[in-house]
Amino acid sequence: MVTDEEVLTFFRRELPVVTSLRLKSIPLNPDVILQEYAEVEDVALAIDKYANKFNIDISSLNIESYYPWVIPWFFRQWFIKKPVKQLKKPLTVRMFSESAKTGRWLYD
Repeated sequence: MVTDEEVLTFFRRELPVVTSLRLKSIPLNPDVILQEYAEVEDVALAIDKYANKFNIDISSLNIESYYPWVIPWFFRQWFIKKPVKQLKKPLTVRMFSESAKTGRWLYD
């Protein structure tokens, strides 16, 4: 059986390391929104490798349900108090972990 830690380790290896402005690496955890963590191309490649590595049926995964994602500009928090309204659903490593346990994509 696939564990949450195995899936998290896989995505940590496959996705580029993100750093803060002070060049400190930002760790990937199960609830980080992948659309804000990595580029769509990197996430798509990782999803393909994930499906092969864990033998998961991802045919029901519709990437258009998760992209495009609105990423707020850095200084927005100082000028606009209202949160960004997302039109798409967040995509997280936890979703992939839960799907790996069943052998098929559970969401959408």
